[in-house]
Amino acid sequence: MITKTAVENFVAQRTLAVVGASRDGKKFGNMAFKALRDKGYRVFPVNPGAQMIEGEHCYPNLLSLPERVDNVLVVVPPAETERVVREAAAAGVRRVWLQQGAASEAAIRFCEAHDMEVVHGECILMFAQPVASFHKWHRWVWKALGKLPR
Repeated sequence: MITKTAVENFVAQRTLAVVGASRDGKKFGNMAFKALRDKGYRVFPVNPGAQMIEGEHCYPNLLSLPERVDNVLVVVPPAETERVVREAAAAGVRRVWLQQGAASEAAIRFCEAHDMEVVHGECILMFAQPVASFHKWHRWVWKALGKLPR
């Protein structure tokens, strides 16, 4: 079960890496990267196939970041997610957000077994402040339906 505390702990940290950041402006990895940066987060894009994303230097993996980060947003297919969470553990990451569509049971179990706080099945843009536009409306609906983490 995803707790409100786990969500709040993640979004309270203002520095994070986005694994699966994309050069393609239509892909969620790009949209999340830009939205978090626009919200004032310090965001490191991670994609082994890109050198730059939205004018920012892109890193091939978490171990190549210029500094340690505690939070990682994962926006890759589930088949890649287990490798990413293993790399995150090796890099000392404490909190992992598996964006909707990225989670796998093996990755979730790995995070839990390695004392990494893990959020999955939720959209980060519904919680990263300030919540705006569609995500604000979506969050309101989920709250009314009792679907938000408690």
